[in-house]
Amino acid sequence: MQTFNFTKMHGAGNDYIYVNCFKEKIENINETARIVSDRHFGIGSDGLVLICPSEVADFRMDMYNSDGTQAEMCGNATRCVGKYVHDRGLTDKTEITLETLAGIKILKLNLNDKGEVETVCVNMGTPELDPAKIPIDSGLDRFIEQPVTVLGKEYKVTGVSMGNPHAVTYVEDTNSIDIEKIGPKFENHPLFPKRINTEFAQIVDRHTIKMRVWERGACETLACGTGACATMVAANLSGLVDDEADLVLLGGTLNIRWDKSENKVYMTGPAKFVFDGTITV
Repeated sequence: MQTFNFTKMHGAGNDYIYVNCFKEKIENINETARIVSDRHFGIGSDGLVLICPSEVADFRMDMYNSDGTQAEMCGNATRCVGKYVHDRGLTDKTEITLETLAGIKILKLNLNDKGEVETVCVNMGTPELDPAKIPIDSGLDRFIEQPVTVLGKEYKVTGVSMGNPHAVTYVEDTNSIDIEKIGPKFENHPLFPKRINTEFAQIVDRHTIKMRVWERGACETLACGTGACATMVAANLSGLVDDEADLVLLGGTLNIRWDKSENKVYMTGPAKFVFDGTITV
């Protein structure tokens, strides 16, 4: 049995439980993540995020999905970590570095008139398009609008990694898709040896995309920062949007910009506190 303090936060509805591991120590992390994330018997979240010391950056983020599996990255979680460390006094910087399993991310913290973090712009790094590195078992140099059959229907899919793997496909209406049925089939498709996050994108205009996401290890979530970045990159590669677009998700809107001169993707969006608590597991 263990007791620890936590903070619940969300970025555009993508909610996680955050633990300050400068003060707390979590045991049996995978199982703890599964228990506390349960929306009926636990706190309820898309997963667990540990805010830790780092030897190579200002802070380190360790994150776990709601099924207890470890994840490489989460764009929405990075923004919430930025808000947490600033507003809770762990740093007074407005630009910080954050170590993740997908590399070191640079966060620019945008403050409101109370001196609190309102939004965060994250340098999400370079999009990876090599299928072998995403990974996708295809044998191709790039996996752009390639046919993938799921439940007897053919989808045109583009593969992008933003530190974690994404498959982006286009739909006429995001409201009408049966994501609970087709999401798991994409996630566990044999093409994707490490499973896949799947984005169902509806192109509204050259600056706007509506999107729903099925995240591996977490089911449908209200937002996915890396997924929004992957979707914008995929749509840009297909000539459907310009180099900057608003991604309209179930939980809110993220602005995504692909700076092709440096080949970096920038994500800007909100970060919100929900509540603090103490739990015994």
